[in-house]
Amino acid sequence: MARLTSPQEAPLVQLKDVDGNIITFGHGSRTLLTFYRDPACPFCNLHLYQLTDKFKKLDNLGLQIVVAFSADPSEIKRFVLARPRPFPVAADPNREVYEVYRIEKSFMRKLLAVITRPIVWIKGMSKVGFVRSVKTLGGVGTANNMPADFLIDESGKIVEAYYGKDAGDHISFERVDYFASKGFANKHSRSART
Repeated sequence: MARLTSPQEAPLVQLKDVDGNIITFGHGSRTLLTFYRDPACPFCNLHLYQLTDKFKKLDNLGLQIVVAFSADPSEIKRFVLARPRPFPVAADPNREVYEVYRIEKSFMRKLLAVITRPIVWIKGMSKVGFVRSVKTLGGVGTANNMPADFLIDESGKIVEAYYGKDAGDHISFERVDYFASKGFANKHSRSART
């Protein structure tokens, strides 16, 4: 299955947040659509905390953030209630949206992340807890999902599709900042001309 690339149209999908509200994205606003492995994943949690810390700046630049986990909605709801997020978090338990966006799975690339990113894994475990972290290591279901990030422009086109090389690999925040800043600058230059 071939990966999605730029400048493809972002597939129109229906994601629901933990309250059952439909999340729309990619038409009219710049969007970061980010796919995570599992709510107990140390790498995912650390990245999610970093994304939460950067939210205000990215939101001020007009960037919409949408987060997806391929976990049960009740598990995601518990996760969000325990750690509220300022952006929508969706559950995709049957991996329907994961399949459309061609999110990869790999047990070996999950292990590669633990071996090559031990400090990140340990920092992430401090967010999740040691027992939950170890359980995801041996898992064969959602825990084998690889992360992926998609920068989608106002017209719904993929500007960048980033498929993680291992379980701890996401698009750099510098790329996300640049994408959001570029959209902010374009929006304000159009406003100045009208």
